[in-house]
Amino acid sequence: MAQKHRFSRNKNKPQSSRPRASEPAPAPRIVYEPKPPTQYGKPFVLLEDGDKNTFEYAAGAWIPYGLTIAQCRREDCLVKELPQKVNGKSRYEVRCPLPT
Repeated sequence: MAQKHRFSRNKNKPQSSRPRASEPAPAPRIVYEPKPPTQYGKPFVLLEDGDKNTFEYAAGAWIPYGLTIAQCRREDCLVKELPQKVNGKSRYEVRCPLPT
């Protein structure tokens, strides 16, 4: 019975005869300056419902807040999601940067 020929890599195969293209010059290095530390204000709690509406706790009631969580993140606020949910709404701790 004939044997099955299995794939074997030919290690002695000569390299391609095409000349290599010269390597492009390395890009100039970009010097990054460290960002100055940001001071944040006092934390406050926001609730976000399924429709992305946000509410702030003030004067013993949850009142609508002007910004969504995504807008708070774009405003460079520090946003942390808290593990507990309140009536199916997500809780977030938000700290806005202090004006300099």
